[in-house]
Amino acid sequence: MSLDPRLQQFKNKMELSVEAFGRELSGIRAGRATAALLEPIKVDAYGSFMPINQIGTVSSPDPRLLTVNIWDRDLVKSVEKAIRECGASLNPITEGQVIRVPIPPLSDERRQELSKLAGRYAEDAKVAIRNIRRDAMDHVKVMEKNDEIGEDEMKRLSGDVQDLTNEFSKKIDVMLQSKQHDITQI
Repeated sequence: MSLDPRLQQFKNKMELSVEAFGRELSGIRAGRATAALLEPIKVDAYGSFMPINQIGTVSSPDPRLLTVNIWDRDLVKSVEKAIRECGASLNPITEGQVIRVPIPPLSDERRQELSKLAGRYAEDAKVAIRNIRRDAMDHVKVMEKNDEIGEDEMKRLSGDVQDLTNEFSKKIDVMLQSKQHDITQI
């Protein structure tokens, strides 16, 4: 079954919501150091807040260490401060223009917190999907009210919107379960 072209814009919005959820999940560490762990961090640089990957190169030379090679020597202190204050319990070590960020092992308590955080991100993503569903349903009702479509067509389109909503909610659930499994692995 192909999707009605009048609903394609809503499907695209739902896909973007799932992608955004995926990016949020990548910022939650699951025991192994990845450059994505530092992606959400914004650094006070040049009078505005910039993502850390626009100020330097983030790499992961081994599973328990991240390095940030800062391009502008004047921003080293700002980057170090941003990493310390990001709320991920990280303690950066500065060596010239390179900042080393050792990643401590996760405690059971911290794993539970990260799992709950992933759950909150999932719920936010589902709320976004439901808001898009509401907008799509309103769009279908307006088309029916303006006599662009009949009642049968309205019911079919409403069913398609609900099917889309269910499909993307399941994708979010699968992504969440996968991340929670990664977090709880020792």
